[in-house]
Amino acid sequence: MADLVRPSPTFWAGKRVLVLGHTGFKGAWLSLWLRSLGARVSGLSLPPDEPSLFVAAGVERLVDNHYADIRDVEAVKRITQQVEPEIVLHLAAQSLVRRSYAEPVETYATNVMGTVHVLAAVNAVPSVRSVVVVTSDKCYENREWHWAYREDEPMGGHDPYSSSKGCAELVTSAWRQSFANGSRSLGIASARAGNVIGGGDWATDRLVPDCIRALSKGEQIGIRNPASTRPWQHVLEPLNGYLLLAERITEAPKNFSEGWNFGPVEEDARPVSWIADRVVAAWGDNAQWSKVGSDPLHEAHFLKVDASKARARLGWRPLLRLDQGLRWTVDWYKKFLAGGSALTLTEAQIEDYGRLSGEP
Repeated sequence: MADLVRPSPTFWAGKRVLVLGHTGFKGAWLSLWLRSLGARVSGLSLPPDEPSLFVAAGVERLVDNHYADIRDVEAVKRITQQVEPEIVLHLAAQSLVRRSYAEPVETYATNVMGTVHVLAAVNAVPSVRSVVVVTSDKCYENREWHWAYREDEPMGGHDPYSSSKGCAELVTSAWRQSFANGSRSLGIASARAGNVIGGGDWATDRLVPDCIRALSKGEQIGIRNPASTRPWQHVLEPLNGYLLLAERITEAPKNFSEGWNFGPVEEDARPVSWIADRVVAAWGDNAQWSKVGSDPLHEAHFLKVDASKARARLGWRPLLRLDQGLRWTVDWYKKFLAGGSALTLTEAQIEDYGRLSGEP
């Protein structure tokens, strides 16, 4: 087996890194991982929701913290100039499909113009050497077919959220071609990942958080779309990809400035019912789930991405099978709800992930 490629502490030590969206679920995990690698982490985001991993783990005290709205271009420019980052990881977004139906204008303003504002700030700050714009697997024009989408598939999206992510990809591509190919050595890449799971996610209308909320109250889990299939993966899997991608585009911007998929092995694209079965089994205590109602809002029924390019060119590959990732996730919540430290639990799983062999 080839050697596993992991984020390099040597590369990240002392690097000035700006994480946009650091108060979100993925952003908080990423900030803590960067901190463990020795990076000098700054964050720009809206104030956190509560409950959140950011609040529970005390991330505000551990990074150079800035609260601002990425829809405010002047604030984004001012903070970026103040931080003078070398690497920018853009995760700030309105990230919920169902919320995008209720708030479509906010969704486009945040996900599309917010991305424009971040890239405009990068233009104004010469210290920036690389940018990773995180979008979503839902950026693709979903045709409900049974094979995985590759990076050169058309952008699209049926709902406002998915469409806004496709737009963000087009913005990133246009910005890269217009502003990153001159005399300045600047890498701009985009990253597309599927549905992530992990401890510390309390967002509404996400499967695992909804399950945990019900189970912690002794209630039966209600599932809207048990047959919908998604490329599930533990949160550390795509974050590993973002970090590796940032390293590569910093070192060789012309070779890696493009779109990249980070998805699980094909067998881990599973229906919602499969996930619910394993969550209740891991929870125990006679936990149960059942289908509830019908959902009038459109969501894709079948979606998965092909990450062959990341495997071949970045050396990235999934290290956690979905069964194991679900066990880690439920274990995190059970220990936290029993009084465990969110920071200690998260740091321990980051450390455990770094020791994985990648073997089934």
